[in-house]
Amino acid sequence: MAISLTTAAADRVRNFLQSRGQGLGLRLGVRKMGCSGFAYVINYADDTQPDDLVFEDRGVKVFVDPDSLPLIDGTEVDFVKQGLNEAFRFRNPNVKGECGCGESFNV
Repeated sequence: MAISLTTAAADRVRNFLQSRGQGLGLRLGVRKMGCSGFAYVINYADDTQPDDLVFEDRGVKVFVDPDSLPLIDGTEVDFVKQGLNEAFRFRNPNVKGECGCGESFNV
């Protein structure tokens, strides 16, 4: 079981945590929503929860709740810039389909 980060994603997290002056890493999870069933939830982690699973890649900690892990296990998190837009992107080997707008997925 693992979550990994590209160099671009790890750099983005490190730079953002440094600029805000606090934080332990990245918190990644999923919630039920959207037309395909699940959507990614991504935030910066300021604390740990007792049941958190913690992965570390490229010097950045990624915190995942145990309910989300089966849906995102093996996911690689990337950070991409396209013109004026920038966002985290997910390469999740568990995804069977995505909605047309790209906001939700199913497994």
